Amino acid sequence: MAKTNTIITIGRQYGSAGREIGYKVADELGIKLYDKEMLDRAAKESGLCQELFETHDEKPTSSFLYSLVMDTYSLGYTSGSYTDMPINHKVFLAQFDAIKKIADEGPCILVGRCADYALEGYDNVLSLFIHANMDAKIRRIARIYDLTDVKAKDLIIKTDKKRASYYNYYSNKKWGAAESYHACLDSSLLGIDGTAKAIKMLVELKEQEGKRVL
Repeated sequence: MAKTNTIITIGRQYGSAGREIGYKVADELGIKLYDKEMLDRAAKESGLCQELFETHDEKPTSSFLYSLVMDTYSLGYTSGSYTDMPINHKVFLAQFDAIKKIADEGPCILVGRCADYALEGYDNVLSLFIHANMDAKIRRIARIYDLTDVKAKDLIIKTDKKRASYYNYYSNKKWGAAESYHACLDSSLLGIDGTAKAIKMLVELKEQEGKRVL
């Protein structure tokens, strides 16, 4: 039984433990977390091949593809007419649709993939961004993937650059900027358990405020 009516979206820096924190919160609130599952759902419902979603997952687009997307817009296509759209745009729209359908099914946690932007018209969404200092991220990634500190740092910078490009390209907001989210939390300051606890407190405060407004 879910202990909340809120849909939580989590944007996260690579190595900030955003997904692990999300799973902890999901478990304690009795709701489901969607990460790669969003891709499975989008592939199944759109009929597009699963590999396409893996290939384009939170990856930036090229300027050539950007111009093609702009052309499709200028020609007046709607989301219903996928046929002549560039493939990266088809993938994004299918994912966008899947995120909305998942949210319509009830409270859950959605990690990354512009979920906060897809659901910005929903009242019961709490959008969060989890970050951490570079040293903490390097330690975590080096340990998990058995990398040197130099290689871990390189991977963090490249991954975050891709995530930022993807988010900034498809949404009307800036990745990691405080004004793009309801709250930003530093997991290197609060720890994994502390960040999870802070998220649950924010959910509680949001729901109490919602009741007051009603």
